[in-house]
Amino acid sequence: MSFKPITAGVGISLLCASLAVGQSSQPPAPSRPARGAGREAARMNERIEQLSREVEELKTLVHQLQGQLAAQPATVAGAAPAASPQAPPVSTAAAPHAGVAPALPGSLPPPAGPVSATAGAGPVAASTAPPASQGVVADLLHGFTINALLDGYYEYNTNDPIGRVNYLRAYDVSSNSFSLSQADLLVESAPDPANGKREGMRIDLQFGQATSTLQGNPANELRPDVYRNIYQAYGTYVFPLGNGLTVDFGKWASSLGIEGNYNKDQLNYSRSFWFDYLPFYHMGVRAKYPINDEVAVNFWITNGTDQTEAFNNYKDQLLGLVITPTPQLSWTINFYNGQEHPDVIYLQSPGPGQTGLPNQQGTYILPITNPPTGKLDILDSYVSWQATTALTFAAEGDYVRERLYTYSPLEYVAGGALYGGYQFTPKIAVAARVEYLADVGGLYSGITQYLKEGTFTLDYRPASDFLMRTELRRDQSNRHYFLSDTLGVLESSQPTIGLGLIWWFGQKQGAW
Repeated sequence: MSFKPITAGVGISLLCASLAVGQSSQPPAPSRPARGAGREAARMNERIEQLSREVEELKTLVHQLQGQLAAQPATVAGAAPAASPQAPPVSTAAAPHAGVAPALPGSLPPPAGPVSATAGAGPVAASTAPPASQGVVADLLHGFTINALLDGYYEYNTNDPIGRVNYLRAYDVSSNSFSLSQADLLVESAPDPANGKREGMRIDLQFGQATSTLQGNPANELRPDVYRNIYQAYGTYVFPLGNGLTVDFGKWASSLGIEGNYNKDQLNYSRSFWFDYLPFYHMGVRAKYPINDEVAVNFWITNGTDQTEAFNNYKDQLLGLVITPTPQLSWTINFYNGQEHPDVIYLQSPGPGQTGLPNQQGTYILPITNPPTGKLDILDSYVSWQATTALTFAAEGDYVRERLYTYSPLEYVAGGALYGGYQFTPKIAVAARVEYLADVGGLYSGITQYLKEGTFTLDYRPASDFLMRTELRRDQSNRHYFLSDTLGVLESSQPTIGLGLIWWFGQKQGAW
């Protein structure tokens, strides 16, 4: 609400005039004895003095408002009103692989005390009141928010590997190269049942090097180029059942594993082995029901892991539990069951003797004789604890087992990771991660080996929507597995040093 000085002055003048008119228009008092007339006159004088004091108080208040308005930049010329910093909300639902599950390593919230609006090295900057122009844009978009993120890096592998290739890295896959990891555009209209809006929608478009990691594997995605740039796309409806049943249909980022896709919401720049191994996304239907403020249940039915289109007739399921006893503590437990072996192969053109094959959009579908039907089971659990406003801890444990056929030998991957981070100032933070992964049967890396790594990350945040991350990391194996500068010669370790740069803009608050 705003007041113009001239309007306030006119208001006071009218008020004074009305008081004067009110006084002059009083009908004359009837004739009374002299003593009664004196009492009436005294009461009238007292009333006039009271009204005069109220007028003076109103004048003082208007002058104060005028002074406050004069100290603010004018909005008529398009300038935004001065922003007042506020502490970011505590996130209890950030998503691994994209921002939709209990988050943790996101960065740390600013420490207690005054925080500048352009400082803070946490995953979420100190939010400010939106300019008036943003409010106009939001009205035109009918509740949609438009957000963008740019993530690039330079990293050096001291092994000087052939082809500048870093093994077992999800996004920082290139050495000695200026790399564009991802450029993202996020459009969202979130449901708001409290205000009568039960429907919602979200679309995340992604471009850059990371898209090959997410959707470049034809073993999982039969037609990766069709969906390569659609990281997430789902519609939401909140049914008025009990505490509200939220149902999504479409493609969403997986909440198996604690780390997520958007770097600004993580403690470290590089991702863990577990992020690289566990599913990135799913296509299907999912439901979430909060039993109370502390416990919520998740249930999914999907085409599979990292599959937009189904390549067999089995539908995977997830049953999950999110326990949040306090806003600072969140514990997630997931059990996932699937069948990740295709029963068809997509061909660009039939080979000799292959006639009469089904054809879908120029792609021929060749059935696999006796396809494998072994099952996949994932037990995934992670906990995050905001110990203080500056200190964060997290832990993750995973066990994954799979068979090619139901009678095949069991292969499994087991291990976990520990995280910690500390916010020294609104602009500077540090974080560390250690992890262990036993790859028995080569489900993850292709050979049986025991992997571990340690990562140290230093954050510098010169602005609220710009983050610089310097990182030291060392990967270690009990086998000679990592590339060296000589073809055919492998190393047992992979040390790297890198710098990541992340920019993001838009109206969406909190973790993406």
